Amino acid sequence: MANISGWVSQYGYLGIFSLLVAGIVGLPVPDETLLAFAGYLVYRRILYPAPTIAAALLGTLCGITVSYTLGRTAGLGLLRRYGRYLHVTQARIDRIHQWFERIGRWTLLIGYFIPGVRHLIALVAGASRLRFRTFALFAYTGGFIWSLAFISVGFFFGQHWESVLARIQSHVDEAIMIVLGLLLIYLLAWRLRRAMV
Repeated sequence: MANISGWVSQYGYLGIFSLLVAGIVGLPVPDETLLAFAGYLVYRRILYPAPTIAAALLGTLCGITVSYTLGRTAGLGLLRRYGRYLHVTQARIDRIHQWFERIGRWTLLIGYFIPGVRHLIALVAGASRLRFRTFALFAYTGGFIWSLAFISVGFFFGQHWESVLARIQSHVDEAIMIVLGLLLIYLLAWRLRRAMV
């Protein structure tokens, strides 16, 4: 946390942007903590809301686009070979690929909220040759929602943002399972409805 606060204090919006690019690509940056801290700085009126949101969104979108481009150009072979440097195991790659095969683009939308997934899902999307237009629609929408959600935690909870963030992160697995369950129910209902028409 001290490193993040020092970086953001020294470099401001550029610090938020660069740390998020690095974190989304897969370097060990606590992205949610960074975003919530940025929201707290907005609450304290040290940073302004619009440039903070813009820096966070641009950092997120640039990072996810770099990952997609790497997946599209280098494929999964590069990830399998060098993934250990980003704490990426073959088991994790296989799990993400299975998720992508089942619910594909929807994983791009919600993958930001799942630790370890946001770093890999864009690589898998690129390696799977998902069209950039489809990738951008889902990944960029998800990035906007994710960035705004965690900035809002810092802003609305003020000096209590750290304890609230810890609670959110402790229940994230339960929330993910609920969201995925609801999404699967929706997709099954949608397919059933199409089959009946």
